Amino acid sequence: MNVISLVGPPNAGKTTLFNYLSGQNLKTVNYPGATVEYNSAKLQKKFGIDAQLIDTPGIVSLIPASLDEVVTVQGIYNNPEYGVPELIIVTVDSSQLSRHLLLVEELLESKFRIVVALTMIDILERKGFTVDCEKLSEKLGGVPVVKVDPRSGKGVDKLLDYAKKLLAEPFDADQIVPVNEDSKHLIELYKGIEKIEKDVILSKDKTVKTSSIRNSLHAPDELTLKIDKFLLSKGVGFFVFILIMVVMFASIFWLAAPLMNLVDQFFGLLASWTVELLGKSFITDFIADGVIAGLGAVSVFVPQIIILFLILGLLEDSGYLARGAMLIDRPLARIGLNGRSFVPLMSGFACAIPAIMSTRTIPNRRERLLTIFIIPLISCSARLPVYALLIAFLVPAGHALLSGAILAAIYISSITITIIAAGVINKVRGIIKAEDKSSFILELPTYKMPKLSVVWKNTWTSTKTYVRSAGLIILTFSIILWVLTFFPNYNPKIDAANLTPAQVEAQTQVARINGSYAAELGKIIEPAMVPLGLDWRVGVAVLTTFAAREVFVSSLALMFKITESKDDYSIQRSILKSMKNAVAEDGKPLFTTSTVIGLIIFFIIALQCISTMAISRKETGSWRIPLLQFAIYSGGAYILAVIAVNLLRAVGVS
Repeated sequence: MNVISLVGPPNAGKTTLFNYLSGQNLKTVNYPGATVEYNSAKLQKKFGIDAQLIDTPGIVSLIPASLDEVVTVQGIYNNPEYGVPELIIVTVDSSQLSRHLLLVEELLESKFRIVVALTMIDILERKGFTVDCEKLSEKLGGVPVVKVDPRSGKGVDKLLDYAKKLLAEPFDADQIVPVNEDSKHLIELYKGIEKIEKDVILSKDKTVKTSSIRNSLHAPDELTLKIDKFLLSKGVGFFVFILIMVVMFASIFWLAAPLMNLVDQFFGLLASWTVELLGKSFITDFIADGVIAGLGAVSVFVPQIIILFLILGLLEDSGYLARGAMLIDRPLARIGLNGRSFVPLMSGFACAIPAIMSTRTIPNRRERLLTIFIIPLISCSARLPVYALLIAFLVPAGHALLSGAILAAIYISSITITIIAAGVINKVRGIIKAEDKSSFILELPTYKMPKLSVVWKNTWTSTKTYVRSAGLIILTFSIILWVLTFFPNYNPKIDAANLTPAQVEAQTQVARINGSYAAELGKIIEPAMVPLGLDWRVGVAVLTTFAAREVFVSSLALMFKITESKDDYSIQRSILKSMKNAVAEDGKPLFTTSTVIGLIIFFIIALQCISTMAISRKETGSWRIPLLQFAIYSGGAYILAVIAVNLLRAVGVS
């Protein structure tokens, strides 16, 4: 099988072309260095070429300046899985030839076999210019040059015709030579590229003088300038940025509420139908309470996760994300970071794992390690189900606006705590042991109207990935927890005299849980829960979150689902009802305003994800930073939660 690598500068359409050729739906972020690992897929059969495609992080030169560029360069010269590619398709922004042709020249000098895919033709034509592909091919020594539109597929067939012809010829990987890193040689290359651009870029207006073409060609996009004049202004820019963030988090509740109700009722009915169909038995309890209730308790929050990914996708596809990095650069500089940390931190709202991996785009080692250190403080989508449940306990049903405001306040608090932590860690030099010179240079892409089909596909793919990865963990731990709560006292003796069937069922479940393995485990950690005003049952639920935070909801569903009525088909409503009816050993309510606020504070700060610690260890090269993260964040979260609960109780909030 042939191997084809796609290489190109950031924002040149490389990953979009990869998606079109492979049929995959990889995320295309409008920001340099968004891809930090190479992705591979087979070329679709309809194109008639048996080839493996490799998508790589964006680079402008074969001389790497950051870790993600190292991934690309190493993957080109000798991919660890596929070796040297038989063909490289280079995406080049036709409106940026003077900068993007450097990569083409370096690949040719290194003896790679390439085809040039000219993208962004519409932007070039909007400026009143066109490019002579035949002449450009001639200037590059006969390399095939094809105009393509990766979004629509225009020109792709011609591109693959050239690829097919080249792949039919023998290729010797031993002919590849290292890139010439001599600075004088680079200067000569740039001079030659300027001449090439001058010869191949033609004005549609024949009256335009050749001498003025270059100035017109590199003039900024007028529409982008007008929008940036407003969105990047000193006063308005930051206000709009904050407004967009608040609207995003408020929408998570407001827009998702109807869909959440439907999902919730579906799983509730499914559990009820299972009981009616199979009758009351050991297997029925396992399916209804162990599997369906566990998955349903988390699936109800999938609409909120979809909305989060969708809004982030719209911001990325429009080009606003890079502006956010620019706006936030100055505030970040005060805590030892720069604008390059913005995208990893924003990615943290979805998941900490890819966010930590995306820090490879930060060339400064100290800033990279500091960014990795604070990313777990960003409230990821795994916390969203927990926040949603706890907010639903605090806020009466039907008050979506208030719920959204509280969720926005939680996320703002998360960001504030992250900023404070970064400032403190930056000052305490012993935590991050690295020094490097810092700089921040960012290419701002032109504004584009988001392509809704692409954004939706990316959103759906991200959501499916989340559900698949989280779903298996949740299902596994739901089953484990069901076993722990069901045995060994699975059939306790209850005095049924003068009790209704519903009361017998409730007392049976109470007796079963109190005599279970989960109770034995929970009572070991109960002393740590007492200062929070909680008991061993919540302790067990919190303990399970260190595998995945989302498990907290399904754990509560199993630990407290003891007052569900036969007519209540809503799993979430059942959990909330059980939480409100739950009492401590002294007979007082277990879940109160103060204890729930304490839990929210704990979940905002605590590091409860083993996978995050593992990726942190991988990216930093040792266990030192992940262990410090765990000790500082989880320990600090516990102390602050205890203080908050007891202060609230002291002022009468119970």
